[in-house]
Amino acid sequence: MRQQNVFAGITDAQEVLIRHWQSRRDGEGRVARDNIDPGALRSALACISIVEIDEAGESRFRIAGSRLREIFGVEARGMRLADIAGAHGECYALGLSAALERGEPVGGVIETGGRIHAWLRLPLVGDDGQLSQVLCHDELLASRRLIRSGPQDEGLIQHPRSRFAA
Repeated sequence: MRQQNVFAGITDAQEVLIRHWQSRRDGEGRVARDNIDPGALRSALACISIVEIDEAGESRFRIAGSRLREIFGVEARGMRLADIAGAHGECYALGLSAALERGEPVGGVIETGGRIHAWLRLPLVGDDGQLSQVLCHDELLASRRLIRSGPQDEGLIQHPRSRFAA
C-alpha cells in the first residue's frame, strides 16, 4: 500500500471527506466510487459533485450538489465541463487533472471578487477500473477564519487572489 498523503483539507468539511476517502482505500491505495458512503457525508452533500472524465478527456458532471449553483450560476448536473463558462471551468479542469495524475487528494483556495472558494478533489476508480472520476467538494466561505491552520503538503494548491486556477 502507498504511503498516505498528509494533506488534511483546508476546512473542517474537507477534513471529514479526506478521512472518509482514506478509510475506503483498497490495497493499491485507490478508492472506487461505489465504496463512497453518501450517508457518512450527509452534511457535505450540497457542496459535493462527481465529475467523470471519458476516454477522449471530456469531463461531465454526473452529480452536482445544490450549492454549486452559487459558484457556477447554473445547475451543473449533466453538463460538460466545457459548457461551464470561463474561469470556473478552467479551475475545475486543472484540479481534476492534478487529482487524477497524483492519485491523491488535492485542494486549494481561490479568492476573487470578494469571494473565498475552498475546493477539494478526490480521485475515484470508475466502473471501468480506472481513475476516471473525481469527487469534488466546493464551498464558498464567509471568512478566511474558516480556513484551518496547520501543516499542509504539496496537495495544497494556492493561487493569486486575482485569478481563478486550480
